[in-house]
Amino acid sequence: MRAFQSRKIRSLVLITLLAFVVSSTAILYMMTQVPDHQTEQPNLEQVEIKPTIAVDPDPVPHLPLPSYKIITFYYSWYGNIEVNQEWRHWNHQILVDNGSYYQPPDQIGANFYPMLGLYSSVDPKIVAEHMKQMREARIGVICVSWWGQREGDSQLMHVKGYSDSTIELLLNTAKLYKIKICLHHEPYKGRTASSVREDLKYIAEKYGSHPAYYKMEDGRPLFFVYDSYLTPASDWATILKPDSSNTIRNTPIDAAMIGLYVDSNAESLVLNGGFDGSYTYFASNGFTQGSTTSNWKRISEWSHKHGKIFIPSVGPGYDDTRIRPWNAQNKKDRRQGQYYDQMFGAAIDQHADVISITSWNEWHEGTQIEPAVPKSVTGYTYIDYSPLSPNYYIERTKYWVDKF
Repeated sequence: MRAFQSRKIRSLVLITLLAFVVSSTAILYMMTQVPDHQTEQPNLEQVEIKPTIAVDPDPVPHLPLPSYKIITFYYSWYGNIEVNQEWRHWNHQILVDNGSYYQPPDQIGANFYPMLGLYSSVDPKIVAEHMKQMREARIGVICVSWWGQREGDSQLMHVKGYSDSTIELLLNTAKLYKIKICLHHEPYKGRTASSVREDLKYIAEKYGSHPAYYKMEDGRPLFFVYDSYLTPASDWATILKPDSSNTIRNTPIDAAMIGLYVDSNAESLVLNGGFDGSYTYFASNGFTQGSTTSNWKRISEWSHKHGKIFIPSVGPGYDDTRIRPWNAQNKKDRRQGQYYDQMFGAAIDQHADVISITSWNEWHEGTQIEPAVPKSVTGYTYIDYSPLSPNYYIERTKYWVDKF
């Protein structure tokens, strides 16, 4: 009887143990399973979410970084048949009574011929090549000729706002090349201080947040105002003096406004009009008091005494006789680069904070540092940089920027 009971007890124990094992295994299996509706729901407390930051690659990482103390004046008014269905500016009118227009591609309104050909300013390939060349020269800021959103310059009166239409392409391309853009405010028809204020508002809203839009250390954009003397100081004061009811000062559209220094009258315009400083623009040494390098020391001292910015402008030479045949007295021969060296050296000697270059591509006045090539056509042989290379002024600009 005891043997039977003992066997019975052992059987019960084995059954109990087996049931326990089966039950435990089932529980463990269930614990390791995730319901179908939870398979794509990670535990957010255990997951580190890292934002993706898009960084545009530098197209020319092998080139030195640009200097934002070097500004070059840039003209985006060119057009050709292929891109614009008409010639723009290359066919510049001869500026005499009833002057005729040049007939590209052989005859153009310039004494030099561009290495890139007769390009369009809205051709992305051309803009990218310009940026690459500027990086080679270490130019950091491009000052683009801007004729307003509604007007055109004298050669493009039928194309309203062409210069403004080029800004977005320039900004987007400049961003890739680590270059900045500022604007050269031109004297369009009907320009007044009030219209300039509206322009500043428009520009701030449309371009002000772009990473390639140039800002000074105090956060304000920089504007060069060409032919600022055409508007009276009293009118400029209505937007540039801080106590004016229509002032831009200490508002979201405040800007560093730089007037043109033609002669000593510019000093009263700067002071009474409320400008932040002056620039000389012209690449013809002796053409104006401002563009005469021997005057730069005095202008610089006057500017610093009154808390104003002085930006001298240097250039490689000057020759506009293809469009102004009567202006030969202001022609300045390049002298195989020596003229450029003398102007750049004079600007550095004044310990300028910023130096401007006239110009990158003002082909009509022969002030360009963009590469030019030899070309002969029936009845005319274009000037070039020989015996220097077409790229000489890019290389020489880098030389002076490195010294600055």
